[in-house]
Amino acid sequence: MEESSVFANMSKDQVRMFKSWQIRTLFITIAGYAMFYFVRKNLSIAMPFLREELGISPTQLGFVLTLHGVVYGISKFANGIWGDRANARIFFASGLAFAATANLFFGMGESLMWLGTFWILNAWFQGMGVPPCIKLMTHWIPPSQLAVKMSIWNTSHSIGAGAAVIFCGYIVAGNWSWTGVSPWRFCFFIPAVIALFGALMIWIVARDTPSSVGIPEMNLKVKDDSQNSGLQDSAEFAAFIRKHVFMNPVVWIISIGNFFVYVVRFAVLDWGPMMLHDHLKMDMSHAGWMVAGFEVAGIVGMLAAGWITEKVFKGRAVRTCVWCMFFSAVCMASLWSLDSQSSVLLAAIILVSAGFFIYGPQALAGIAAANIATNKAASTAVGLVGICGYASTVLSGLGLGVLVETAGWDWALFAFVCAAVVGCAVFALAWNAKATGYEE
Repeated sequence: MEESSVFANMSKDQVRMFKSWQIRTLFITIAGYAMFYFVRKNLSIAMPFLREELGISPTQLGFVLTLHGVVYGISKFANGIWGDRANARIFFASGLAFAATANLFFGMGESLMWLGTFWILNAWFQGMGVPPCIKLMTHWIPPSQLAVKMSIWNTSHSIGAGAAVIFCGYIVAGNWSWTGVSPWRFCFFIPAVIALFGALMIWIVARDTPSSVGIPEMNLKVKDDSQNSGLQDSAEFAAFIRKHVFMNPVVWIISIGNFFVYVVRFAVLDWGPMMLHDHLKMDMSHAGWMVAGFEVAGIVGMLAAGWITEKVFKGRAVRTCVWCMFFSAVCMASLWSLDSQSSVLLAAIILVSAGFFIYGPQALAGIAAANIATNKAASTAVGLVGICGYASTVLSGLGLGVLVETAGWDWALFAFVCAAVVGCAVFALAWNAKATGYEE
């Protein structure tokens, strides 16, 4: 869909104002969602200290990670449906504030029951982050620009996670004896306070839709009377969601493919520091920076994947996902081949390469589903993609914890090579899918 036709119903001043708000929206969604990761991936640095101080085993930690992932996926899906009808600004700010509060309580915990309860609550509130971002992006960015702009937005995952790992790494290394509080607890207290300020920033900066600031909505013509009428009737809205999401085989293929993307991603992101420390005998300082390097490379990978999707595959994001998963499998196989005698540099190169490739489909799966479902059902489609992605924690959480304890890291890493290969094959099933569902 050409940009000129998207803005055909706006004056030059309105187009100028629209583009100004578009940049503002892109900035606040990146900064705001990075804050969600700041109060989510802080756990990966705290995990070794929870094991040492509270005696929580890898299997128990894996169980908590699995529950967190499953609840997050359900929340993302449920909040995706709710988010399509809610004010994105309120939704976004509230979710971050609640997640920050859950982190404060988590940091006060002494038992597995207490920690698990508040980390699961955190999972639900985390599910309020993506849906409003998707809604904001699909209302402020034309479909022809969505792959590139949402790839830019997806850097928020790596910015937030990378900052959390590095920041919390320095926190646990600091001298907090004067407080009488264990250093790992500040991995939750300090990011929570920062996230509360982030929620306030979202409230001040973000706006729900162009019409909420007096600008006409984009001129998106869809061959569907229910969307043209605005989908005000609940029955019409449900029918639209059913047709464009739940009965759409391409959306399901993308969702299942995303399951395997997240298996590989969380294998490194959640367990990376412990795996590098226990399996490859690296210092935690090196491990933290290497996982951060995985995230930084992911930023470049997401931007590259967005550019390739637009320029090479003409908006067909699934094709980019196929190639990214193929090279992710190569990287996982290379990581599997390492042992404690391997060089830190080689391990770093492999992890950086893995981050570059795995974050391409991580970013594009939601984009592809949102474009195919159209902006009226984007949050629901992304919710379905998300619930499948986070169902992967059954393998990457509890599954990995049990496998590490019973069979060791060699078998655990081999399992994720297999996951990358299967993910590549699943995405390939939708190779011929159209770029969008706006004109069927």
